[in-house]
Amino acid sequence: MNAKTIGREYAVLLLLGLLGIPIGAAIGAVDVLFGRVLLAVSAVRTAHVIPLVLFLAPIGVLIVWAYAKYGGISSKGMSLVFDVGHGTEKNIPLRLVPFVMVSTWLTHLFGGSAGREGVAVQLGAAISHGFGKRLEAYIPDASRIFLITGMAAGFSGLFQTPIAATVFAMEVLSAGSLALAALVPAVTASFTACWVSSALGLEKFSVAISADISLNLPVLGKLAVLGVLFGLTGGVFAWGLRRAKALAAQKLQHPLVRIAVMGACLSALLLLFHTGRYCGLGTNLISACFSGQTVYSYDWLLKLVLTIGTLAAGYQGGEVTPLFSIGATLGVLLSGMVGLPVYLTAALGYAAVFGSATNTVLAPVFIGAEVFGMSNLPYFFIVCAIAFACNRNASIYTKQIVTPF
Repeated sequence: MNAKTIGREYAVLLLLGLLGIPIGAAIGAVDVLFGRVLLAVSAVRTAHVIPLVLFLAPIGVLIVWAYAKYGGISSKGMSLVFDVGHGTEKNIPLRLVPFVMVSTWLTHLFGGSAGREGVAVQLGAAISHGFGKRLEAYIPDASRIFLITGMAAGFSGLFQTPIAATVFAMEVLSAGSLALAALVPAVTASFTACWVSSALGLEKFSVAISADISLNLPVLGKLAVLGVLFGLTGGVFAWGLRRAKALAAQKLQHPLVRIAVMGACLSALLLLFHTGRYCGLGTNLISACFSGQTVYSYDWLLKLVLTIGTLAAGYQGGEVTPLFSIGATLGVLLSGMVGLPVYLTAALGYAAVFGSATNTVLAPVFIGAEVFGMSNLPYFFIVCAIAFACNRNASIYTKQIVTPF
């Protein structure tokens, strides 16, 4: 390889890194708009839970009708992002951005149990991929590189965990391999989105945990047990979501009928079980885990079932924040059984159930470290690695490619 070729490669890397900065800034700003409105509508729902949750079914019908009438292929959501990443689709229409944002706001306002990361990743991918397509003539595989860059920036701007966001975007499309070609712009975009969203007032959830326990043989055994249980829980969520979607489509074939019937059932259940405790993101459950508030032994199970029901019905949002809450509440339950500090086991569940359900291993390790403290990295590494090994390649992302390893 001659000096000219080497110089050109470094010039391309520099260009990619520089282009990640404005992309990250734009996506971070959109994340702030989405996140702040979502917090506002969630607060309104909390204050008026009974009348709003009663209208979950009709608002679901409106969401599905609007997507069918005007959404086009954007109705595929995260599956569209994966299809573009794998080359089976060419475009992500920009209409996806307002559609997924507004429909998610409505889902949360009226009490659906759903997340938000799917929105952030989709809007980041939509904004960045279109830009990358214009560079295909100059940079090989630019559209895929910038798709991953946008996914990283979207995740980072919302959760403000730039390291986890970068590795999540690089490993989630194909489990077992890393899209390292996108590393440089993903890093610059991810950190920029994080800084922009923080500067514009979007708060980061973080809890400083100082476990200070030795990694002796008994502790390693306990961490291994937690890894197995969290891995199985994430796998059950992924399998249950896939099965519930298939069963709902089989029994209630018309999408409007499906969401009307399931939405009515969800309204009844969400009000029956502690009057809205399991509505929305599940951040109330996460806060309870790390503030000494009441956490019921069945919180994780009801949140799991109701989130699966919400997404299988056709409501919009995501899975990651509910997975955080499922893992954290399960961790509180298991802490007494394994004899480890409650905040540590809740934090380990927070990360590991997410990793298992998404079939990723690096992202949950780093999200645990970025949210709960880098000093806990060894604990997250052990538990998340075992959880990943135990999930049997189950994933909430049906279009994820599994690479043998």
